Amino acid sequence: MSKVLETERLISRELTLDDSPFIIELLNTPGWLRFIGDRNVETIGHAQNYLQYGPMKSYEQNGFGLYMVAAKSNNTPLGMCGVIKRDTLEYPDIGFTFLRQFAQQGFGFEAAKAILTLAQESLHLSTILAITDLDNEASIKLLKKIGLRYSKGFRLPNEFTTLLLFTT
Repeated sequence: MSKVLETERLISRELTLDDSPFIIELLNTPGWLRFIGDRNVETIGHAQNYLQYGPMKSYEQNGFGLYMVAAKSNNTPLGMCGVIKRDTLEYPDIGFTFLRQFAQQGFGFEAAKAILTLAQESLHLSTILAITDLDNEASIKLLKKIGLRYSKGFRLPNEFTTLLLFTT
């Protein structure tokens, strides 16, 4: 398990197969299902598949990915935050999601700001994007708070939903 960064209250580290129970819980929250979509991650096997072919594959191929965000005080898993390189976007994008019980406590801002700094200063990524649903007011507010600015509305290939694109 490789620690990526540490803030005042949080530790971000690479996800491992041991995080499978947490991934099942996180990917089936109402917020994830509404704004990101159902990934059909319902069993330990599904979660391990998601981790192996998602975040863990990204660490290997890109040197970055989505990371576990945990409370520094007691190592409680709170959510995920990281940088993703999608085939459908020109530049990497920042992504984040937290369990509902940890919302509105500043964890998302603290993690996203630290990940953005890491991406720019350590990974030397000059342009970072972010995408979000038109109705995801909390995400839009957080993206603006960490310094990203609205660029345009767009659709991912083969999708009908219009999303908002933000950039550094």
